[in-house]
Amino acid sequence: MTDPVRRIDFGRVSVFFGEKSGKYPDGNQVVVRGTDTRAAFDTPLVANRIGAELDDADVVVLGHVHEDHMAGLHRLPRTAVYAHERDLDAVRSWDGLMRHYGLSAPTVEPMLAKIRREFFYVPRPDAIGYCDGAVWELGGTRVRAIHMPGHTSGHCVLLIEPEGVAFIGDIDLSGFGPYYGDASSSLTAFRRSLARLPEVPASVWVTSHHRGVYTERAAFLDALTAFAAKIDERSERLLALLAESPKTLAQLVDIRLLYPPDYEEVWVLDAERRTIAQHLDELVSAGRVKRDADGHYAAA
Repeated sequence: MTDPVRRIDFGRVSVFFGEKSGKYPDGNQVVVRGTDTRAAFDTPLVANRIGAELDDADVVVLGHVHEDHMAGLHRLPRTAVYAHERDLDAVRSWDGLMRHYGLSAPTVEPMLAKIRREFFYVPRPDAIGYCDGAVWELGGTRVRAIHMPGHTSGHCVLLIEPEGVAFIGDIDLSGFGPYYGDASSSLTAFRRSLARLPEVPASVWVTSHHRGVYTERAAFLDALTAFAAKIDERSERLLALLAESPKTLAQLVDIRLLYPPDYEEVWVLDAERRTIAQHLDELVSAGRVKRDADGHYAAA
């Protein structure tokens, strides 16, 4: 017999915590019980241990599309699934998800095998697109989508009204910092989203991973500031590496910016390459880094 899933309730809203407060590969599950409709936000691994409160959902609203947010969709084959229009292809098919990740050719088959094995992956060709400002009326409460791209191009904050609970997804306020290593990610967009997040009229903030729930605005803002600071810390680390000697993108990927050298996953090098390239583009535009004709970067 498995242990009951830890939960916390805010009126009609329930947060079910994954292992270690939803640390990847798990996540935290939000369920909203309207008088007419029950909605679930994403379906992380913990969705497979909740039972009827999740399985009876009428709709699933994906705040964004990644394998760890789709791990319970196999339980809900007849439930309507919604994804932001910019992430829609990624939930509808493996080809779309592969493009969303930006996988290099050697990683395609290993990644598909991994997410089938570890995340119960099934595509949802029936998924329905939504756009910024979309509203789901559930009866006595409603959900509003606020487009906050960067992590993925379709990443959204899902605000539950009138409860004032904001599911901020993979703006997860973790010590790792923002992740923008997919083909559909954008460092520039992530910076803008982080600046806008405090404007969301919420009194409770729920993350997909790591932190779980914030109920005090000051603590939330402190965590957000520390989370956003990781971006500039990465830029400064790159500048220090380039101050030692000029380096190519490939050499910087070998050194790594995000993950320890001994951390191995099928997608790591792809993610490092896209992340570092975006930082280099920023630094070149700011005049802090120079790139020569041979593709070597150096501190300006």
